[in-house]
Amino acid sequence: MSPYLLFIVNSVLLGVGLAMDAFSVSLANGLNEPKMKLAKMCGIAGVFAAFQAIMPMTGWICVHTIVQVFSSFQKMIPWIALLLLGYIGGKMLVEGIKGGEEGSGEKAALGIGALLIQGVATSIDALSVGFTIASYDWLSALICALIIALVTFIICMGGMAIGKRFGTHLAGKASILGGLILIAIGFEIFVSGVIL
Repeated sequence: MSPYLLFIVNSVLLGVGLAMDAFSVSLANGLNEPKMKLAKMCGIAGVFAAFQAIMPMTGWICVHTIVQVFSSFQKMIPWIALLLLGYIGGKMLVEGIKGGEEGSGEKAALGIGALLIQGVATSIDALSVGFTIASYDWLSALICALIIALVTFIICMGGMAIGKRFGTHLAGKASILGGLILIAIGFEIFVSGVIL
């Protein structure tokens, strides 16, 4: 296998691994808003993709500049992810229990603030990928980050499509299920970051 092909395959696999949390959150978003338009789906997937590209590049920059600060911050990543996803998931859970979806579909729609919090929470662990790609030059690191973003975009679109399909069947329970999924993802990131 040529070095270029190996680089692309490694970047795609890295993207798949990093996109799993974003996929789960996209699934929850689709469940929560089953009538979501394609343009909004693209916007949400684009935000997740952008964060998944920015975080590894930020990590790469940190490795090449301020390694000590980044290594101490890395210990806080599981806590931050747990708090952010717990907050958004808890909010969705409360809305679902109160019956927010039955009153108005628009009321339960994902806002820009919640989307940005989800984007940070699901991609913050990608900061550590900066260590993985530290041996790359700047251009190679950027190409790797863009491949990760493309993979994330595709996976998130799939997650929302699946969530939308089942969200229409689950009706009033979708927000509760979506909230539980987000809280579970937060715990999974926390446990794997603290224990493993």
